[in-house]
Amino acid sequence: MNSPCAHPIHRWDQGHVGVGAVPAADVASRTIISMTTNPMFDPTAATTFLTTHYGARASTVAEIGRGEWAIAYAFTLEGAACVARFAAQSDDFEKDRIAAAHVAPALPIPRILEIGEAPGGFFAISERAYGEHLDALDEAGMRAALPSLFAAYDAARLADLSATTGYGGFDATGNAPYATWPDALLTMVGDGPASRIRGWRERLAAYPSAQAAFDEASTTLRDLVAVCPADRHLVHSDPFNRNILIAGDKVTAMLDWGCGLYGDFLYDLAHYTFSTCWFPAFRNIDFATEAERHYNTIGLTVPNLRDRLRCYEIHISLDALAYNAYCQRPPEMLDLLARRTLEAARG
Repeated sequence: MNSPCAHPIHRWDQGHVGVGAVPAADVASRTIISMTTNPMFDPTAATTFLTTHYGARASTVAEIGRGEWAIAYAFTLEGAACVARFAAQSDDFEKDRIAAAHVAPALPIPRILEIGEAPGGFFAISERAYGEHLDALDEAGMRAALPSLFAAYDAARLADLSATTGYGGFDATGNAPYATWPDALLTMVGDGPASRIRGWRERLAAYPSAQAAFDEASTTLRDLVAVCPADRHLVHSDPFNRNILIAGDKVTAMLDWGCGLYGDFLYDLAHYTFSTCWFPAFRNIDFATEAERHYNTIGLTVPNLRDRLRCYEIHISLDALAYNAYCQRPPEMLDLLARRTLEAARG
């Protein structure tokens, strides 16, 4: 797959895992040099750009979030609440526009209003959605939101992809590069010449436990892919990086489709089953069993569900090892991820 995605473990210094905090300065010194440090995208520069680009139609610019690939600002455009995002590359914005074509009552995706060049990179303007980040829910909140989450993923599963081709991460054209789903799973993110994390293999070698876990899990993955179906569905593949908004018990937005791909719809569920250890509030929720109950309710037969989930958990862990090694995270972080990787690989 071709879109490197940050994993919840990258936020461990904020208390998501239980092995102790790493000083923020240490994390910052090791982290990937990202566009979010670009002064062209600081609040003053963003305000200047928006008021120059839109004139008096734009006002009340305020930063509302930043990640490793983009910074987001809320602002008002002709009286409407909007979000402006700035990034070094435009690919993820184009993927958001492609995903928004599949919006449905159960699958709310903010409409992209404009994509263009900005000083130092690109910008995208979208409608603003409101809600609490999925990551921040407590156990009761997550349980209450599950029916709406499952309905959103059902809508993605039913999206019409007939105008597109391929498996794996889709690009700005809406097409994906691999002929089969196993091909996509067995080609590691970051290996392409245009990858944002090119060189991760060399950096992974600096983490012996992570390298060993990667090698063992890769072998297991190759043995498991035969159980994966040839089905081709729209997959979001990034639920825990403040990319899903919840209001009450309803999904109000599924944001940031930069990791979006075409493949087995259970890949989205695997993010939940794999990641509960990073979120203490969710550790008592058996997401696989809850999903099985939902599928039974709607009359959907899902063969080999547990084996498929295990396969995708392994792939997610390999992706996370590659990404975090490239970012040169603290060794303790990679050790923790290596342990979780081996848990998935060994069943």
